[in-house]
Amino acid sequence: MSVSAITTDQFDSTVTDHDIVVVDFWAPWCGPCRSFAPIFEKTAGENADVKFVKVNTDEEQSLAMHFGIRSIPTLMIFREQVVVFQQPGALPKGALDDLLGKVRALDMAEVKRGAQPYDGGEPTARH
Repeated sequence: MSVSAITTDQFDSTVTDHDIVVVDFWAPWCGPCRSFAPIFEKTAGENADVKFVKVNTDEEQSLAMHFGIRSIPTLMIFREQVVVFQQPGALPKGALDDLLGKVRALDMAEVKRGAQPYDGGEPTARH
């Protein structure tokens, strides 16, 4: 599956319409973001069951604020509408592959007992 650029308006439907969504918060001026892009795209091509999206924090500032993005790149992973991973910094290919394996292996019934599913909400307030 290829990487899609999404906007604030597309975010909710993207998260609700896919089991696993990997989000790369980035900006065009960010050197580490540009270095991470080929890794992100290659991993997306190898994982057709996962939705990979990029959010340009310069263009989608309200979405970045909603999730408290303070450093880029920041990688966020949703599984069944729950944020199961969020971390600033680029990951090497092996670490990203390993992370996806761990996300797939999660017992989501257990995770959901202690988590609040993403409900869309207003993109100006953090959940």
